[in-house]
Amino acid sequence: MSTRELHRLEVFSRVQSEALRLVDAAEMLTLSYRQTKRLWRRYRLEGASGLQHRSAGRESHRAKPRGFREQVLGLLREKYSGGPGEPRFGPTLAAEHLAEEDGLHIDDETLRRWMLEQGLWMRTRGRKPAHLHRRPRKEHFGELVQLDGSFHAWYEQRGPHRCLMNMVDDATGITHARLGEGETIWAATHVLRAWIERYGVPLVLYTDWKNVYKVAPTPQQELRGEEPLTQFGRMCARLGIRIVGAHSPQAKGRVERNNGVHQDRLVKKFRRQGIHEDVAANAYMETHYLPALNRRFAKNAAQPQDYHRPCPSSAELDRVFRLQTERWVSNDWVVRHHNRYLQLQPTRRQRRSPRVKAVLLESEQGAIEVCYGGESMAFTELSGPPSRAPEGNQEVTVHVRCWQRRYRPGPDSPCKRHAGAHIKRLRRRLLEKAVAARRAGKGASVPPGAAKNAAPGCTPAPLPEPSSDLKKGDILIEVSQGTF
Repeated sequence: MSTRELHRLEVFSRVQSEALRLVDAAEMLTLSYRQTKRLWRRYRLEGASGLQHRSAGRESHRAKPRGFREQVLGLLREKYSGGPGEPRFGPTLAAEHLAEEDGLHIDDETLRRWMLEQGLWMRTRGRKPAHLHRRPRKEHFGELVQLDGSFHAWYEQRGPHRCLMNMVDDATGITHARLGEGETIWAATHVLRAWIERYGVPLVLYTDWKNVYKVAPTPQQELRGEEPLTQFGRMCARLGIRIVGAHSPQAKGRVERNNGVHQDRLVKKFRRQGIHEDVAANAYMETHYLPALNRRFAKNAAQPQDYHRPCPSSAELDRVFRLQTERWVSNDWVVRHHNRYLQLQPTRRQRRSPRVKAVLLESEQGAIEVCYGGESMAFTELSGPPSRAPEGNQEVTVHVRCWQRRYRPGPDSPCKRHAGAHIKRLRRRLLEKAVAARRAGKGASVPPGAAKNAAPGCTPAPLPEPSSDLKKGDILIEVSQGTF
């Protein structure tokens, strides 16, 4: 019984015990007196069940036929329940596949109720998260695009683990993704180039702090005010894209939640299509999965203006998406790169500068372009390192190392000019203290070596008493003789 029906039961029980009049019951139930008399008559004849609605427990006139229900539940058990160790389809995704593959149209909430009754689905309730302020969406398409990689068993047991590079526009939720081996520079450039060719160049990329996208500056770089650039960051800088690093997964929650959608839907769609390799997976996502996903979940931006810049030409994109490294040029115009020796071919007007490095630009296919002094240079690859052995009867020059005397500063050097005077003053003070001690009778001592040279059992002869009028010359003589 509903709450209203229980309230009516309580009121009519008080009328039956003559605690209330029927007129007062009509006031309490906010019903007319005629309607209250009709309910009171039904209560006296049928009891509490007479107050229950007549449609309670009966099937709805809009209910699905029983045969249709059994057919849907049979398909759920056969095709969409998942095998051992495989996740089963949820009500929403199962309703979509029933409509696409089997031609059976049913509302996802109705299917959820049937699956709960049959034990094919159960409510999952997680821990209540902490309260966080939700960041509003950007207002323009292309103003901010979130980029992230998701490692998952996309092929389940049919293939290896892969990384899904996922891009989501913050204003509209439009998604583009590609599968690859890992979250590498080339994987990021592939998905970014596909986005640029389809929609244009976005203003900002919102990523995490992986060293593929951003690295923290060193203390020296912070003092100089420099911002370090990764290879991917340098490519984005050439396209005019600013990279912003998120300090937590919750900060880029839109792409994180989108990864969860892919891990639920895309895995099961791959299972239905029998896909277990990257080429077929990317082709299926490009033609079927991503267009359907964007039609279902994408939203209109708050403002109609598109902030994407026009897409550059294919040749210009090829020049942008290359790895850039710097290498020193040897005296014979040879550059070493990954154990490869490149012999540069300079023109007559090009001269080698000892402070200028050569810039090597390498594409994903391995094609290399060498730039020196801002100009592109032709080169030939050597089969090995340049040979330094003499050929024929050429004279061999032997380089003998010359040992040079260690440099010692002269007396006129600034570092010795004041140090010498200080040492002289210090020695004079020590000598004056020693003379004063000997005059007081405290300075008698055995000269070094006297006890050692004396015969065994003999006592060394005492030193003669020094005269009381010692001068500086006498002190220096005694110091030189070792008797001081």
